[in-house]
Amino acid sequence: MRISYHKEYSRHLHRDMEYKVYGHAGKPMLVFPTSLGRFYQYEDSGMIQTLSQFIDAGKLQIWACDTLDEETFFSGGWNHEDKVQRHEQYDKYIMQELIPRILESSKASNGGSDQKILVSGCSMGAYYSASFFFRHPHVFDTLIALSGVYSTHYFFGDYMSGTVYLNSPLHYLPGLTDEHYLSAYRASRIILCVGQGAYEDEMLHETRLLQDLLQHKGIAAQIDYWGHDADHDWPWWNKQIHYYVGGCL
Repeated sequence: MRISYHKEYSRHLHRDMEYKVYGHAGKPMLVFPTSLGRFYQYEDSGMIQTLSQFIDAGKLQIWACDTLDEETFFSGGWNHEDKVQRHEQYDKYIMQELIPRILESSKASNGGSDQKILVSGCSMGAYYSASFFFRHPHVFDTLIALSGVYSTHYFFGDYMSGTVYLNSPLHYLPGLTDEHYLSAYRASRIILCVGQGAYEDEMLHETRLLQDLLQHKGIAAQIDYWGHDADHDWPWWNKQIHYYVGGCL
């Protein structure tokens, strides 16, 4: 398996950002870590090995990125607006720096064919993947979110500003009428999965809310509720990601 490590200065974040790339060709997949996790977490938690048959076959190429949780959603010293404004800088890093690099590299690795990205994550990574997917659907065509929340309530309680609103799909999707976005969602593959075991209560609740919302909007999605022994942990996410990615390729 081809693996490369990258450390690059971000003009939007004014700091170095790190990521790893796994594979030589195939569907580009961007993955976000869980809360306070790092770019190497996906590999350390067995997910790269779980997906290795697809990576080695040139069907899948994974970009595992860093987040700024310690400065944004999980900062202990910043107020809510400072946290979300720092996240907006992170949004620009992902969309204006990392995504163009993924698309350029993926096109070159796939015979000059333009690609769209599969975005995924577990727990906090599921929030990130869903938030980026719904906010920027023009670069994604597949979402696989495992055990996520889909609003900012978990992080900011009832606090709501315009910027927080833009990062809370369960708040802005009900009023969204722009067909540019809705048609992009309808043309994409959306997979939401959550267990029904330990530490999944909040995730179950918000998954059900998002399921109802997507149905109301006429947006097809695969929503799966795994059994009562399926808890909020990597052994289950390994099983789930292999099942869903295999069905997407």
